[in-house]
Amino acid sequence: MSLYRDDAVVLRTYKLGEADRVVVLLCRSAGKVRAVAKGVRRTRSKFGSRLEPGSQIQVQLHEGRGELDLVTQAETIVARPNLRADMSRMAHVAVLLEVVDLLALDRDPVARRYDMLVGALGVVEERDPPLLAAAFHLKLLATEGVAPEFRECVVCAAVDTEVGFAVEAGGVRCRSCGGGRTISNEALAVCRAVLGGGLSAVLDVPDGDVAREVDTLAIAAVEAHLERRLRSVSVLHATPTN
Repeated sequence: MSLYRDDAVVLRTYKLGEADRVVVLLCRSAGKVRAVAKGVRRTRSKFGSRLEPGSQIQVQLHEGRGELDLVTQAETIVARPNLRADMSRMAHVAVLLEVVDLLALDRDPVARRYDMLVGALGVVEERDPPLLAAAFHLKLLATEGVAPEFRECVVCAAVDTEVGFAVEAGGVRCRSCGGGRTISNEALAVCRAVLGGGLSAVLDVPDGDVAREVDTLAIAAVEAHLERRLRSVSVLHATPTN
């Protein structure tokens, strides 16, 4: 057993015993790690609020014999007070953390995934755009090599602006091939922009029909890949946007 340090984002926590808590971390170098934070539920815990979901920390861990390591130190890297300032930001953070937690495998380091999550948390802190979660879902699927195809028909490769989104087929189908959820030209353009490098413009899209349509498509795509429903989505959809 040995000590090691890493940069990490807290994905979630759950109680252990009377005073301890298990902290699920996405570490930049070590991947997803589960660790015990001793006494963290006590009022005078030395960790304070640094081990709350969404916190970006530098953590020192003692490698355990089993699945759980031990948190020995935790220091804040970037303080983001706005993440918990309103329900919209909290809902967006919950969705981001849940998706990453479900997608990441234990002890499987993917630095790009960590960097994307940190970047997304920074955007939520600064401006909380309506399409942040949807864009994050699609970009994350692209990083995993399983992004939906929005450029051309997945059956015949035809490029068409009138298409349907068939999540089970992995992308859009043209009018000739048929099938799938109707998708507007505006939503199609946004999805193509997200995956084509136009993320900055996408984050300027205001809340409205197009944003909600893209959000629905992105959630369908990520849930199909994960083969399960996202629990945090219901909270996000019930929360008014800023």
